[in-house]
Amino acid sequence: MALVPYEEGGGWAARQLHSPSATFHFASRTIRLQQDWRRLGVAAVVWDAAVVLCAYLEMEGIDLRDRSVIELGAGTGLLGIVVTLLGTKEPAGVRALYSTCCARVTITDRAAALEFLESNVQANLPPELRPRAVVKELTWGKDLDNFPPGAFDFVLGADIVYLEETFAELLQTLEHLCSEQTVVLLSCRIRYERDLKFLKMLRDRFSVYEVHYDSSKDVHIYKAQRGSHKDDF
Repeated sequence: MALVPYEEGGGWAARQLHSPSATFHFASRTIRLQQDWRRLGVAAVVWDAAVVLCAYLEMEGIDLRDRSVIELGAGTGLLGIVVTLLGTKEPAGVRALYSTCCARVTITDRAAALEFLESNVQANLPPELRPRAVVKELTWGKDLDNFPPGAFDFVLGADIVYLEETFAELLQTLEHLCSEQTVVLLSCRIRYERDLKFLKMLRDRFSVYEVHYDSSKDVHIYKAQRGSHKDDF
């Protein structure tokens, strides 16, 4: 699931986590997400890493049209929703020849979070785009036969690097989903030494570069690809 550690305490951040909803504005739309800390904990609240990756995709004008995208550990679904919306828009400064070409987005999490995730996705996408976003169960390292190997142009994850016991399964999942051309974007806050351990594991199998750092939220975005090339999007 979209798991990250949470430290009990007061203040604005804690109130945001326990709020029943959260509102964002991306892709010229207002996105209102339900949150449910009491029922699902950290998998049912929006974390900064997801917001930062959404903003990065939009600001950079990354062309997602007619691309196959999968999100791991989706939680509330914010990132998958934004990717689906951005996948219907022309990148800044580019005139699309075929404006009907849309991203094909697979939004995944473990079984316990799927009903909640699906409700947020359905509530925030217009009817014509809902078929472009499929919510699907994926437990890292276990459900891989349900996903064609190397079939995705982008693999996205926000705050999914945290539990050391999942690192090997997450790496196995990334290797299964990625071809030589696949771009992996991982958005995370480096909280512990073990987070750096995962990045080292990732660098043993992929070329990894930091492409963005949001100092206000202390969130890093890493781009990973198989092989040694450093391709543009």
